[in-house]
Amino acid sequence: MELRPLKMKFYPQANLTQGLLVEHRMNLGPADETNIIRYPVDPYDRVWIPWADPKEWTEISTTRQVQSDDDDYEVPSAVMQTAVTPLNASKNLEISWDPVPQPRNPSPGYFIVMHFSELQILPSSAVRQFYVSINGMALNMTAAKLYYHGTAVISNVKPYRYDKFNISLHATTNSTLPPIINAIELFSVMPTSILGTDSQDVSATVAIKDKYHVQKNWMGDPCIPKTIAWERMMCSYTIAKTPRIISINLSFSGLNGYISSSFANLKALQYLDLSNNNLTGTIPDALSQLPLLKFLDLSGNQLSGSIPSGFLKRIQDGSLNLRYGNNSNLCTNNNSCQPAKIKRKRAIKFVVPIVVTMVIVVVVLTLFSLLRRKKRGSMKNCVKPQNETTNNGDTSLGLETRQFTYIEIERITNNLRHVLGKGGFGYVYDGFLEDGTQVAVKIRSQSSNQGDKEFLAEVQILTRIHHKNLVPLIGFCKDGEHMVLVYEFMSRGTLQEHIV
Repeated sequence: MELRPLKMKFYPQANLTQGLLVEHRMNLGPADETNIIRYPVDPYDRVWIPWADPKEWTEISTTRQVQSDDDDYEVPSAVMQTAVTPLNASKNLEISWDPVPQPRNPSPGYFIVMHFSELQILPSSAVRQFYVSINGMALNMTAAKLYYHGTAVISNVKPYRYDKFNISLHATTNSTLPPIINAIELFSVMPTSILGTDSQDVSATVAIKDKYHVQKNWMGDPCIPKTIAWERMMCSYTIAKTPRIISINLSFSGLNGYISSSFANLKALQYLDLSNNNLTGTIPDALSQLPLLKFLDLSGNQLSGSIPSGFLKRIQDGSLNLRYGNNSNLCTNNNSCQPAKIKRKRAIKFVVPIVVTMVIVVVVLTLFSLLRRKKRGSMKNCVKPQNETTNNGDTSLGLETRQFTYIEIERITNNLRHVLGKGGFGYVYDGFLEDGTQVAVKIRSQSSNQGDKEFLAEVQILTRIHHKNLVPLIGFCKDGEHMVLVYEFMSRGTLQEHIV
């Protein structure tokens, strides 16, 4: 293929919004069909077909060069060296033909470009002047007057739409010679907007190609020419409308990532197959808004979440056939679409308050029962419940709970050196028993509202309640104003850290 750039002045009827499709290009003169003029005589490879009507026309020719620098069309001299005039000098020169509608442009407009040159040396008394009209409409308001071996062009400014064209060249009243014409071109107008696939479809498919790095024969215009449309793609071809993409099959194409939103810009799409790829994420609801979509296959991917309501509605009314099997994380309703981790967290948020509430209820009931029993004891160095002593000198509540002196508490906590935290009761300190067991020592602060009765009742309750989710009470101390609880050390943080 050879590209020849055209000059800006060349065929000014062609512009950004319309192109010219040649229907006839005739070299008027000798009716020699073998004398076709084209490249290299015409550097732009225009094909000029010889045409003459010996019954109506008289042929004129010259051997001299006929070409002008002012000719915007640069017609070859070989074309301009021949011309025709009416056989009867008193009559008009008539040319007519029927245009052929184009399949994609049934009612096009037409441009007629006529080329003229005077090929004879006229005596001073001779005058050749004429008007040109198409279907009775004058093209030149001023009579055409030619110069010897000069060139002139007459054409319509706006495209004409007729079922039949009749061109008439008629001499002026003062003309002594009949009209003359050397060549004629007939072009139908083709809007550039329908020369290729719909621009929105092109933009969408190019974006899809770039996102997924599609390794197929996807080059040039997706639908034009029809015989080499993009691979695994189908288009609709309607008269006077741009081609539209109606089907795309990208199954088993190695697609990765989420489903591109560009698919939703293919408004004429009817069939879309994205099955058996590695697509992830959710199904975009925008696809359900494609008005002509009838079939969508998303099976065999790694899609997740729920099927959008727009799809469910179209499935129900029968306007869409959706296939989505073999997507393990995809579901049809929101309730069954929660990941396992989220379900566990939600379960903990519901269960933990229930468990805590039940424990509080048990503690309150137990406390109420114990208070009614009004069994109290007295202590000396450390307060001791009545009739509750052991042989080793340690005092307990009969529940294998050790009693400590405050001196022991100070030794266990290394003089209250390391604070673990603080609560409503008071500070909690880190400590170690004689056998190396790590403990948490909770000492009541002076600002606490808890009195002796409440403290002893709490000790009795804690020594009787055992649960895997409650920290065991190892011992306690009531030494004067000092009220101390010794718990087993919990090394894995707080309960709040485990339920969030």
